[in-house]
This record gives sequence, C-alpha cells and structure tokens, in this order.
Amino acid sequence: MPVDPFLTPLLPTPHLPEIHDFAAWRATEEANADAFVSQLIEEAPTDVRSHTAVIAVADGGMIELGIFRPDNEDVLPAHLYLHGGGWIAGSALSQSTSTIAKERAIGANCVVITVNYRKAPEHPYPAALLDCQAAFEWVITHADELLVDATCITLGGGSAGGNLAAALAMKIHDENGPAIALQLLEVPSLDLTLSQPSHSDRDLGTNYALHAEDTQRMIGLYLGPDQDPAARYASPLLAEDVSGVAPAYIMTAEFDMLRDDGALYADKLRRSGVPATHSLQIGHIHASSAFTRVMEGARRWRGEAINALNHAHAEERP
Repeated sequence: MPVDPFLTPLLPTPHLPEIHDFAAWRATEEANADAFVSQLIEEAPTDVRSHTAVIAVADGGMIELGIFRPDNEDVLPAHLYLHGGGWIAGSALSQSTSTIAKERAIGANCVVITVNYRKAPEHPYPAALLDCQAAFEWVITHADELLVDATCITLGGGSAGGNLAAALAMKIHDENGPAIALQLLEVPSLDLTLSQPSHSDRDLGTNYALHAEDTQRMIGLYLGPDQDPAARYASPLLAEDVSGVAPAYIMTAEFDMLRDDGALYADKLRRSGVPATHSLQIGHIHASSAFTRVMEGARRWRGEAINALNHAHAEERP
C-alpha cells in the first residue's frame, strides 16, 4: 500500500539542522511543535487532573514528571510514558506528550506519568535511562499517594522513548525489580548499530520522516564517543538473553527506516518465551501516529495502543 495520501505533500520532511546551542534549539522546536498540535492533533480529553512533580536523579540532578489521572479517587494502574525526540529533544510536559497522556489516562483508565529525562549531548547515555528508572522507582515508592496499583504498571514510549522503555523493562528484570504488565513500544529504535535491513534501505532512509544520516547523528550524540552502540541497554534487539522481560506490544510504521527494529524484537521475544505482538501500521511514516485530527489511520493507531493497555490491565487486575 502507498503512503497515506495526507502525508504525501509533507514528504520528505526536513533534515535535522546543524545545532550549536541545544537549549535554544529545543525551545524553538517546542514552540514549533505547539503550533503543529493545534493543526494536526485532536484536542485532549478535559476530564483529567494533572500536576507535576520534581524528583532527584543520579549525579545530584533533578527532573520533572507529569502526572495525569482521570478525575476520580480510584486506585488505578500506572503507565510510565517516555517521549521521543532522538534522545536530544522533546518534553514530558509538551502539548503533544500531554495529549497522549490524557488520552491514555481516560481511554485505559490509568494514571499516566511522563518523564522529562535529561537530554543528550549534555547528558549522554546512560543518563536518560537512569532518569527513567528513577521515575519508575519513584512511582513505586509513592504509589499510595498517587492512588496507583503498584502491581499493575506498564511502560510505553515512542521512537527514542521506545528504546528507553525497552531498555528499562530489561534493566528492571535484570535487577529483579517489580513485574511490568506490558511494554508498549511504538516505532522504537532498538539497534543503535543500525545493522538491520531497513536501516540501509535508501528509500526508507531518504524519502520519509526519518533520515538515515540524521539518525546516525542523534545516536552519536546520545552515546557520546566512548559508549558501545551494541551494549545491552543501548540496543535491546542485540541483547543475548531477553527471556523473562515484560510482555510487549510493538507498533511499527510501514515507511520507516526503523521498521525492522520492532518486528525483529517481537520475534526475538517470542523465541525466548515472552508474549509479544507486532503490529505493522500500513501507510504510516515514523511520526504520523500523532496526526489524529487529520488521519483516520492515526486514530486507529491510538485506539489500538489504548486497547493494548486495557488488555494488559485486564490480565493483571481481573
């Protein structure tokens, strides 16, 4: 099937610019993203209570969390959501991330916690992963005040956030942490060596939303000069042993150079005895799941992700 007709006039998307001041560039990107939200993303549900929390992380740092819950006092499952942005951009408190959080809070009747993890290159790997782990541990510790069921927690993330969610699920398992009900990975980057067939597909890496050379740059900024891109928590797809990690629901886009990452990871998990579903979203590019105001396919994607969370909640809380 061809790319969704709505997307055709937008392609290929612009390349990542040369960046000399990352803080200023992020501020500009966030302002541009806010304008994009009003044009392309449906309005978020309004019957959601939200606030922020500030928590301590490694090396004396502090990060913000966004906390979103339906307007009730029930004890609910928790969903830790890790935003995308190539490990160098994006925000847990942006309009687009807040919309996803509110949609999932209402659609899956859960408390959603978004994590404003520190960004590369100022904070290279594994800082973002450790920040996400600190957020997870904070949710467990504060479950009572959050009115969260600590026995029913899911992880979610898109793109770079999908990488972090998969790595966090693996790290929690490796360290004998609490069981995770589901890892919901959307267009995840799971092999930072870029050695899968779709990574070298010139069409996929040139003509759509994610460009091969930009991806290589972002990985380099995330890892810094001294880290191994094949390391277990950098590239979950390359990990030798994935047995026992959380069940997975993995959604990939047809016209995306990261397409193989999710499909192959689902296969690897299943071969290791881990329940895993792979869902290829036909006609989509890397970022188009967000376009819910203008694409029926994006609304179907959103509904499928929420259904996966509801199914995980039903499995854990019959």
